[in-house]
Amino acid sequence: MTLLLMAAGSGSRYGKLKQFDALGPAGEFLMEFSIFDALKNGFNHIVVITKQENQEFLQKHLSERINSNVKLDVLVQKIEDIPSGIDVPNERTKPWGTAHAVWTARNVIKTPFVIINADDYYGEKAFESAADFIKTQENLSTFALVAYRLEDTLSAFGSVSRGVCTTENNKLKSIKERTKIVKKAGQIIDEESGLELDADASVSMNFWICTPLIFDYTKEYFAQFLADTNNHENKEIYLPFVAQEMMENGHVSVNVMTTKSQWFGVTYYDDKKVAVETLMQLTADGIYPSPLWQKV
Repeated sequence: MTLLLMAAGSGSRYGKLKQFDALGPAGEFLMEFSIFDALKNGFNHIVVITKQENQEFLQKHLSERINSNVKLDVLVQKIEDIPSGIDVPNERTKPWGTAHAVWTARNVIKTPFVIINADDYYGEKAFESAADFIKTQENLSTFALVAYRLEDTLSAFGSVSRGVCTTENNKLKSIKERTKIVKKAGQIIDEESGLELDADASVSMNFWICTPLIFDYTKEYFAQFLADTNNHENKEIYLPFVAQEMMENGHVSVNVMTTKSQWFGVTYYDDKKVAVETLMQLTADGIYPSPLWQKV
């Protein structure tokens, strides 16, 4: 089983590359706890998508920690990596988005796989559920999303973006991206629309379980996106949009698995203190060893 981590972000609201911030008790990155949880649940292939300037460092950092019997691929999300036959301006500097980051791994992933953000903590139970799903997967056109309760994914330090899910019989019907969600006076509000949101709503934190079918569809989606020159300068393609279009066109169905697993992230720099304290407590409770990795 394969775990793909998206680690090519810039951390604009955090103020630095949060993927490589030392948050664990022994200086571990947040992504290392997800990798640890995945390996504990039978995953044996780790794929990390990052920027060119971080590839060599990350390859060395992880290979020194992960057992050599685990396959490790650290890949670069390249702006010039686009479907053939399409020209885009050379001045483009912004990555093409999360769907493109996943498409970067098309040549190294041939089996069902899990996708997560490298700068989020998802908890071991989420990986346990994902492993169980992959082992009993009905067919390659059945995807899954591990969803979290909206109120459990907010930041005390500013607004957050969340994909709010609509479900029916535990099947995903749609995802609506809400970009300025805050909690005020006991209410959860999307400031952009003014709507009050249900605290118990299921939200996507980009924990997807996919099959290689997504690669071919993303190529088609990306080619259509690039056919519009208005998208060339700074627009992006997002993973939830690709997944939703695949559903709408009848290519896949998406099971929604709610989890009681703890989630936290580091959207803002002030979130760091909470993350450090939480990882310290999880380690004190015996959930994780310290240091996380034994020498390999």
